[in-house]
Amino acid sequence: MVFRRRDRRPWWKVIAGFLWPKGGWGRAFTYVRHRLNRLPDPPDRIARGIFAGVFTTFTPFYGLHFIVAATLAWILRGNIPAALLGTFFGNPLTYVPIGVVSLQTGHAMLGRGAMAEDEISRSLGGKFLDAGDDLKNNFLAIFMDHKADWSSLKLFYDDVFFPYMIGGIVPGIVTALAAYYISLPVITAYQHRRKGALKAKWVAMKEKKATKEKQAHAADEAGKSD
Repeated sequence: MVFRRRDRRPWWKVIAGFLWPKGGWGRAFTYVRHRLNRLPDPPDRIARGIFAGVFTTFTPFYGLHFIVAATLAWILRGNIPAALLGTFFGNPLTYVPIGVVSLQTGHAMLGRGAMAEDEISRSLGGKFLDAGDDLKNNFLAIFMDHKADWSSLKLFYDDVFFPYMIGGIVPGIVTALAAYYISLPVITAYQHRRKGALKAKWVAMKEKKATKEKQAHAADEAGKSD
C-alpha cells in the first residue's frame, strides 16, 4: 500500500506514544484547541459538542466513547466533530482522577460509603482484567467443553461499572458545563477575529486589484495620447 509505514514501530514505542505524544501533551492540546476553533459551525453548536465529548469521558463505556459522544451531540444538536475532539479530555493523564471521582461518588450515592485508595486501584485495574478474562473464557467455552462462569463479570458490574456509571453523572455534568461556558466565549471571539481578518484581507485584495486596473487604464491612456 502507498501509505503503509516502511519502518514498523515496536510495541513499546506505540505505548509510549499513547502515554506521551510526540511534542508532549501541551502540543496535543494546542492542536485540539485549534481544530475546535476552526470548525465551520456557530459557537453555541461547537460548545454543545464539547459538552457532549467532555461528559462522555466520565462514563465507563471505554472503547465506545466516540459513539456515545456523537450520539449525545446529535441529541443536543451540537457539533459532532467537536464532540469527538472533546473526548480527548479523557487521556492517560486524566483517566485515573476521573475514575476515582466517579467511583467514589457512585459508591456514596448508592450508600456504600467511601472506598479505600488500594480498593479503588484494584477496582479500576484488576476487576477490568477479571471481567475481560470472564468474557474470553466464556467465549471459548462455547467451542470447548468448559462451564461458563460469569462471577467476575457480575462482580465487575456491581463494584465498578454501575457505581462508575451513576457516579460519573454529577461530576461529568459539572465538568462539561465548565468546558461549555469556557469554550463558548473563546470560540466566539476567535471566529469574530478570524472573520475580521478575512474581511480585511478581502478588502486589501479588492483595493490591490482596483489599483492595478487604474494603473493599466492610465498606461492605456498614455499610449493613446502618444
